[in-house]
Amino acid sequence: MDQVLDVRAEIEREIAGRTVCEQLRRTAERHPDAPAYSDPDGDGWATLTYAQARRRVLEIAAGFAALGLEPGEAVALMMVNRSEHVLADLGAVHAGGVGCTIYSTFAPDQIAFVAGDVGARLAVLGGPAELARWQPVLDRLDGLRTIIMLEGAPAGERFMAWEDFLELGRARLADDPGQVEARASAVRPGDTVTVLYTSGTTGAPKGVPLTHTNVFFEVAGSDRVARLPELGDQVSYLTYAHIAERVLSMYIPLVKASHVHFCTDLAALGTVLGQVRPVMFFGVPRVWEKIMARLLAALAGQPAEQQAAVRQAMEAGAAYVEAGQYGRTVTPEIQAAYDRADSSLLALIRGMIGLDRAEWTATGAAPLAAEVQHFYAGLGLKVIDVYGMTETTGAFTGNGPTCYRLGTVGRAEPGVEVRIAEDGEILTRSPLNTRGYLNRPEATAELIDADGWLHTGDIGTLDEDGFCRVIDRKKELIITSGGENISPAEIENHLKQHALIGQALAYGDDRPHPVAVLTLDGEVAPGWARARGIGFASLAELAEHPEVLKEVAAAVEAANAKLARVQQVKRWALLGTEWTAETEELTPSLKLKRRVIHAKYADVIEGLYTGPPR
Repeated sequence: MDQVLDVRAEIEREIAGRTVCEQLRRTAERHPDAPAYSDPDGDGWATLTYAQARRRVLEIAAGFAALGLEPGEAVALMMVNRSEHVLADLGAVHAGGVGCTIYSTFAPDQIAFVAGDVGARLAVLGGPAELARWQPVLDRLDGLRTIIMLEGAPAGERFMAWEDFLELGRARLADDPGQVEARASAVRPGDTVTVLYTSGTTGAPKGVPLTHTNVFFEVAGSDRVARLPELGDQVSYLTYAHIAERVLSMYIPLVKASHVHFCTDLAALGTVLGQVRPVMFFGVPRVWEKIMARLLAALAGQPAEQQAAVRQAMEAGAAYVEAGQYGRTVTPEIQAAYDRADSSLLALIRGMIGLDRAEWTATGAAPLAAEVQHFYAGLGLKVIDVYGMTETTGAFTGNGPTCYRLGTVGRAEPGVEVRIAEDGEILTRSPLNTRGYLNRPEATAELIDADGWLHTGDIGTLDEDGFCRVIDRKKELIITSGGENISPAEIENHLKQHALIGQALAYGDDRPHPVAVLTLDGEVAPGWARARGIGFASLAELAEHPEVLKEVAAAVEAANAKLARVQQVKRWALLGTEWTAETEELTPSLKLKRRVIHAKYADVIEGLYTGPPR
């Protein structure tokens, strides 16, 4: 314990006095010509250097001040990942305000709640698609004075085009440069830098204020674990309403002078990865599953001899990664076999997915299936788990490239305390913890106890070496009618191992046994069917085809073989639709909204218990 507190004090001294404003100034002075942010521009990229980026941030801050933004007031942001998103957020902070990115999948009522709860005075929206979500509730947002549109600003005094806003900011900064510098200098480490809203797997979103100190303690701890390189290339693609993306491609780059490339469309992620070849990459489990499915589909088209060679090389890769775990040893034989496999095939395959230069690859937000982790280990990639929440400024435990244990979410980050409560809940205490939910004192009291321990709501364990395992959400554990406690996530991860299955939900609370509702993978299933000469007009038609049902039945059997008897799925249903954030079955971070699915497919679930067998 004393050692943890000593490290905490060391980090606190290291980041003392640091704010986002001061950090951007330092980085722009140290690396003025280093590329900072690149947006897709035809076949190439449009890039701002750090010196140019800071100048633009000051212009934006001056523009916000000219529009009446006062210190402490919020600017709401909703747009895809692009340089303007980061610059507008940083501009709000430099004006003494607070940036608040709102999930673009939120319904109008949720947007009205968030904008009202955070007290947004200004908003920056991407274009007509985003405005369409706001339009139905604008009459309820009296405090929202001006809406700045990157594209398609409608007529009316409440709206302003981005270029006009920039022109206003440039003019005001030229007239009085000292005003913005004074505002930025007045920002303090304990001030709120952003308010992020939980994506709402249950109930209304809750606002999580995070300070500059929260952010820089996270950056410092992550750097000590991952040893992140300076001036490295990165890809930004997850929403900035998600704490992981904020830390990785907004705050860490300010310290590491990273070059951030924006992927404006998730469908283009594979292409962007190939172009950028980032030095670090974080993916939620669904992203890693999708990349794996595409790679497996590509490898399946190779001659049998080549496939055999790949399997042999991947055995060497997996042995190497598994032997490198904490407490194990990479023998000379394992190292030699890996070196041969890497030079002959593995580096080439990593290059196919744009990860041949990646020094840090990680996952989080939900459990990554062991089989997926093993697959990437076969490529020589350590896709390691980190674990955290918006309320802990992101990761508070993590595996590192040189200190990891597969199947765990790693050890407590430097300066962080972690313990397991008597009921199995994971608790944590450190400067990463938010001070509480915005305007929600009762929820705050449930989150953080009198001794400062934050209650995660997750059930887990700590092994003798301090590595943490997360079993499932405390409120999502299935308790069968026989009294068995079952983790639905464990069942679902095994079910999704077959490339055909896109999503899976296990159900069984107060029932005699688990059942599952499954969906097809919209990218993989059509190709799988065409390769077997199966004709179909839609995904719904494909979901009813006998050959598809036979293959899915085999996938369920394979999953059941890896599960204890009480965990095994007795019956299942295959839907003819996909689940997305837009159709409301998934959160914006691609986690299951269990209550939504339970309600939406109540008849399907009930039929699995009462209807005739398949």
